[in-house]
Amino acid sequence: MMRWCCVVVMMCTISTGVLSPAPMHAEVKETYDRAYWYAQAQETLQKRLQYATEKNPVAKNIILVVGDGMSLTTATAARILRGQRRGQSGEDTDLVWDTFPAVALAKTYNVDAQTGESSACATALLCGVKARYETLGLDAGGRFNSCSSSVNSKVSSLIDWAHDAGKSSGIVTTARITHATPAALYAHAPSRYWEDDSRVPPTVRKDCKDIAMQLVENEPGRSINVIMGGGRRHFLPNVTPDPEHPNREGRRLDGRNLAEDWAREKKRRRLRAQYIHTREQLAKIDPRAVDYVLGLFEYSHMEFNAERGASLDAEDGSTSGAVKADDPSLADMTRVALSILTKNDKGFFLLLEGGRIDHAHHYNNPYRALDETLELETALLAALERVNPAETLIVVTADHGHVMTFGGQATPRGHPILGSDTVPSDIDGLRYTTLLYGTGPGYSEPRSVPLNTSASPVDAVHSAAVPRQWATHGGEDVPVYALGPMATILFAGVVEQSYIPHAIAYSACLAHQARRCYETPFNFTPPQVKLPSCVPPEVSSVSASDENPRNDVTNGRRVIVASSVMSDERLPRSGALKFEPFLTLLFSTLIIINVRHVSHLR
Repeated sequence: MMRWCCVVVMMCTISTGVLSPAPMHAEVKETYDRAYWYAQAQETLQKRLQYATEKNPVAKNIILVVGDGMSLTTATAARILRGQRRGQSGEDTDLVWDTFPAVALAKTYNVDAQTGESSACATALLCGVKARYETLGLDAGGRFNSCSSSVNSKVSSLIDWAHDAGKSSGIVTTARITHATPAALYAHAPSRYWEDDSRVPPTVRKDCKDIAMQLVENEPGRSINVIMGGGRRHFLPNVTPDPEHPNREGRRLDGRNLAEDWAREKKRRRLRAQYIHTREQLAKIDPRAVDYVLGLFEYSHMEFNAERGASLDAEDGSTSGAVKADDPSLADMTRVALSILTKNDKGFFLLLEGGRIDHAHHYNNPYRALDETLELETALLAALERVNPAETLIVVTADHGHVMTFGGQATPRGHPILGSDTVPSDIDGLRYTTLLYGTGPGYSEPRSVPLNTSASPVDAVHSAAVPRQWATHGGEDVPVYALGPMATILFAGVVEQSYIPHAIAYSACLAHQARRCYETPFNFTPPQVKLPSCVPPEVSSVSASDENPRNDVTNGRRVIVASSVMSDERLPRSGALKFEPFLTLLFSTLIIINVRHVSHLR
């Protein structure tokens, strides 16, 4: 009897081990695809819309303001700095977005990262789909550095949706125009670093276009009306000197001058277009005579606001001894952009980005981070002078936070926000600034003592708890402020970052949310979510040997070329299931034999 019981137990163990799915610690079939995030956003919309009335206004225009790295702490500290620059204590000052009637919080994690990264966060914020770390304009099927994975994972953006509705569009940023946030509106790349062809692996350059080329040649980039920012180096060939920095050359290896190609393409289509690269050229633009503008005002990112108009030491080895940093301000670019975009009777979409807030935080330099935040506010004020809030939805938010903290011990009202706390540490007796960083270049041992001034100088690096070359991003939720049609209904509570573009689309009746403008009376029935038409693939599949995936075998992880090969990787486990009928029959036979044996003994 015991012998047969042992056999039965053994066979049960074998069959269970073979038939049950093994734990999948590596790759599984994606559940967080674009359909998942579209459905999730629709569910959140329905929860918000239960408070809506039958009269729901439609946003004709959309202005999305993004402070790159503008955490809630950054907004609070910038508010105080604004007041103190006006001679006030600062704590009771309001920035313009503080007066907006709608406020929400957005979760900034990525599909595969707890703390959000810029390009993946931008994909969520502008395309409505959460993405993988360092990928751009792709859903979760996109893999870092894998060209082939981008074939079926491209997602459309707010600019696609706006163009489909006949609206004009614009991007104004202080970062490179090919940088993570603006690029998510028009590009699809398995690496945010593929800004020009020199960064794309040689074996896939024919199959995957770099980001700058996508802007000039592909939709929706080639149809964007206003493009202003930095990043000339990614548009110029490596044998062409930069017009502002003659000792620097472009980075393109294909010999193309994409800025000139952009202008020629517009001329061929008989469109009124102009390429500019100086502040003087921007000031001379006649919006009545121009419908398309490409403005590349710097070799890389545009200068920090603190440097604009100042004489600087030459960094390019020129013999002049000094160069003039005279980039246009974010407000200057915003005014010109709106003078062009507002000509369209159907409305417009404008992305307005303060891209260098993030960079200053990475340096642990709060002065420039807060100063750039205030410049973003100045640009928004310039925009508000030119639009009607009754027909314009304005959303202010960030792609992610940073690790800057703000605190003190009984610090008095009006104390300089960039200065040291009035009470020193009760452990080592040393002073410390009220603004500190969790990680970054400000670490020292023994820790550094702040300068004994009422306010930190422009270049001051504040202390960090953990040494790193650059400070990391913060993983906390970021604020969302909104003003305009349906703002108080749509933007409230804590939401996924990927919800924001869907809410914007709902307010403006764009793309998959266009149907609400034709529904009478207002319908709260959860509709079927219809995805926008997929972006047509432009690349062909390439072999794993032609690419350089980040997660290769050298670090002990499996190489995943594309989601299309995932099913092949699970063949051994699927093959094991072929034994299921045999094992089931064997198991049943053993039970019958055992029962008969027991009956015989009885």
